[in-house]
Amino acid sequence: MSSTARDIAGSFVAARKDAKALPGFPGDPPSSLEISYRVQDEAIALWPDEVAGWKIGRVPAPQVAALGSDRLAGPIFKHLVWKADGDVSFPVYENGFAAVEAEYVFRIGKDAPPDKTEWTREEAAALIGAMHIGVELAGSPLATINDLGATVVVSDFGNNHGLILGPEVQNWRAKLEAGMTAETFIDGASVGKGGANAADDGPLDALVFLAQHLAKRGKPLKAGQLISTGAVTGVHDIRIGQRSRVSFNGSGDILCSAVKAAPNGKGFA
Repeated sequence: MSSTARDIAGSFVAARKDAKALPGFPGDPPSSLEISYRVQDEAIALWPDEVAGWKIGRVPAPQVAALGSDRLAGPIFKHLVWKADGDVSFPVYENGFAAVEAEYVFRIGKDAPPDKTEWTREEAAALIGAMHIGVELAGSPLATINDLGATVVVSDFGNNHGLILGPEVQNWRAKLEAGMTAETFIDGASVGKGGANAADDGPLDALVFLAQHLAKRGKPLKAGQLISTGAVTGVHDIRIGQRSRVSFNGSGDILCSAVKAAPNGKGFA
């Protein structure tokens, strides 16, 4: 790449701090996930906040073979985690990208061994302290981020702009085994239905991916981290002024509203 990882990271970080949209990718799009995660690591180092957890997303099917992975990861920062309490306002970059995603969120209960790079489902499940319902707030100053593919998504914090953490799901393992469902609404209209279970390449498999991925990056899972395991009703674009309700059938609802991001590095005033 003629543009360095630090240059690209710096452009994304500056745009996020200033709440300004980017007209295009700031440099040459990474040709591999290895390069993308190098950009992400540079951006994490530049961002003035601590990592509270990680989001997991899917690599578009046409890119899986070439990139060698079907999932991707990005950091969730502490100041962009909200407790689901009433209607939560969350910041959206004007003329950028924003979406809401219904997710099941694992709270890690104990540190992963730093030298362990291969994980089974049961080993990963043993790290889980609790499971919550949640809404990942996808967001980027780059409006075309998803159109440009997984390497670009990874470069900008995995296209994450926060997490709304809902109530804990009691007896989560049994409920996941039985299958759980959710439905997402925007301005009162249903925009997606879906769900997850323990057998069909779901949340536990996502956690296996992340445990292995982070270990290889020298960032093993830590107790207390929140892991947003992947969209279960789809990725639903949302605009400033719109409201969303995500109904996790039998586990509660999460309400949120999109507001214009402010240029203060924290999202909004």
